[in-house]
Amino acid sequence: MPMQRIRVAGRRFVLVPEADYERLCREANKSVDQGDLPPLPKPNKKGRLPAIEYARISLARDLIRERKALGLSQQGLAGLAGVRQETLSRLESGKHTATIRTVDRVSSALDRERRRRDGKK
Repeated sequence: MPMQRIRVAGRRFVLVPEADYERLCREANKSVDQGDLPPLPKPNKKGRLPAIEYARISLARDLIRERKALGLSQQGLAGLAGVRQETLSRLESGKHTATIRTVDRVSSALDRERRRRDGKK
């Protein structure tokens, strides 16, 4: 799709597909929309973060960003990964710890879908 440019109030803007915008934000380590991501835990009085909770929520936030950047629903990604949608939902909530096997399945499914969309095998 050719890049589209528009002019608003004398300023030029470039229109890009939402999935491309989300991918660019992810690559720049910038969140597209914090509203749908589970919040990161707050540090304690000594400035330390709870490691396990932080790891769970970081994984959840990454999964949500990756899934949305590829334009996948939870059901769609769950199908590609061979896991139940409920399992993916629990992982994305940041309140449940994933097994290594589940993380590998979801990660592999995301990688396959990214390669497929990029035209690579």
